[in-house]
Amino acid sequence: MSESLQALLTDVAAGAITPDRALLELQSLGYDPIDEFAKIDRNRQQRTGFPEVIWGLDKTPTQIVKIIQVMRHQQSVVMATRITPAVYAELRQQIPDLIYYQMARICALPPTEPAPTHPGKITILTAGTADLPVAEEAACTASICGFEVEKLWDVGVAGIHRLLANRHIIDAADVLIVVAGMEGALPSVVAGLADCPVIAVPTSVGYGASFGGVAPLLTMLNSCAAGIGVVNIDNGFGAAILACQILRTANKIGRG
Repeated sequence: MSESLQALLTDVAAGAITPDRALLELQSLGYDPIDEFAKIDRNRQQRTGFPEVIWGLDKTPTQIVKIIQVMRHQQSVVMATRITPAVYAELRQQIPDLIYYQMARICALPPTEPAPTHPGKITILTAGTADLPVAEEAACTASICGFEVEKLWDVGVAGIHRLLANRHIIDAADVLIVVAGMEGALPSVVAGLADCPVIAVPTSVGYGASFGGVAPLLTMLNSCAAGIGVVNIDNGFGAAILACQILRTANKIGRG
């Protein structure tokens, strides 16, 4: 990294690149190595609007602790996803102020004022109660990132009246995240009612023929309703970040 920085400064001094271009280059250079297993991207929030997030599954508690300890001095929000209760218990021994959202499987060091700081509302729907872990992952991610979240659980197409009775919640949304397993039909129904973007999240919930979420994934990709974007199976985190980016972009355009 030091050699790259030296070369960049030399180019600026020689007039080969502009200071503005150098700033963009610096944003891509900044990272902090942790032993030999991680490189923390310290400029991700500046580049993308959202800080780096830790994928907790497949990392050891020791690795997660070391990453959090570095991140907490660089980011307003520190978050790790897919954390089991057993792993959280180990983490909290060394990071006592770490908060755990068990249903979402997220642990975080959120801001001191977690109230919404960005305009717009993200509304999250589930087809069934079994979809809640993925939906809560989305809800926690968006809330921790400073966005207003509204929840509407268990309104799947098997009892469509439950959805229609809450039409006012759909109408009030700026972005919708719709989480469904089984055949995955709910996002198509919601997109036919909504006037905002719909992000569909297939879950691995369902009987054998759902193929671990592949069946709802294909249903969502083949939806005849317009305005639907689809993320990967069980990816509540990715859906939340996409919804947040949509609202951030809309706000940026509005300011322009």
